[in-house]
Amino acid sequence: MKWPGRAKPQRGGPGAGAERPVRAEPAARAETAAQAETARRHLIEERWGRRTAAWADWLARSPAGVDLHLWWQRQNDLVPLIGEEPYRDRLAELLSRAAPRDLAAMGLGCSRRVDRACRTPEVCGQDPEPRPDGRPFGRSGPVPGACSSFIDCYSAHEIRVRFSGDDRHSAVMLLRGGPTEARLWVDGVPVLEGEWLDNGGHWLDERFFVIRIGGPDDHPEQGYTSIGQWLYDIVSLLVYDAELRIPHVLIPGPTENWRDPVADVRDGTVRVYADEAAQAAATPDREFPVGAPPTG
Repeated sequence: MKWPGRAKPQRGGPGAGAERPVRAEPAARAETAAQAETARRHLIEERWGRRTAAWADWLARSPAGVDLHLWWQRQNDLVPLIGEEPYRDRLAELLSRAAPRDLAAMGLGCSRRVDRACRTPEVCGQDPEPRPDGRPFGRSGPVPGACSSFIDCYSAHEIRVRFSGDDRHSAVMLLRGGPTEARLWVDGVPVLEGEWLDNGGHWLDERFFVIRIGGPDDHPEQGYTSIGQWLYDIVSLLVYDAELRIPHVLIPGPTENWRDPVADVRDGTVRVYADEAAQAAATPDREFPVGAPPTG
């Protein structure tokens, strides 16, 4: 007997006869993602150039790197707008916040090749690898994490940036104008403004930034130095404690002929020698304990 108004039930439950959505296969999804990524890179390359496109993956992870990249790329527009000194001060701030890969993406020369930008972002853009013993070490590329130092050979700012081996500290120098105008920032803090600075320094024990500075004018051995060096013959030494933000300014006395002073750290004590021969002989001219109040 057929009951009026009742439809014959369908096997398979409610909605069994409806059309089911077709799920994309993994290969199809991967192809779509690859096409989207290719389009993104083409757009970046079109707007920013091939070098920036090569660092796109890193810059997507580094807001500080993007800020620095934009500030550097728009220099010709920004300097007339805000002036050279404000531009320089902001540049130093951004450089002090940057990681090594930010500077590589920016296009500065590195310890591997000072005369050109990094050409191996596929290597240098990777995360850095620790040494087997776990201790930090200065990097010179091509190496994951990029180099530990960078040099600007072409712009008017004459930038130098050196990172400690563990990347926790950085020293930024803008050398435009020679030793009387050179400026130094360590971890973003201006250091020894107004002092004559050498055109380079180095990290000691991953904590102290060491750089030669102008020596005393009244030193009996003071005179003009050899060609290729910035400072006069007798120099002083800055040993800056980045952990405590303490500058130790060491000035030679009349009998201390510091033409090429060096420093080291032994048993919790910083020692300063007149030269490498004095260091080899273990005859320091000055010494002070790590963490001591400022000297000078």
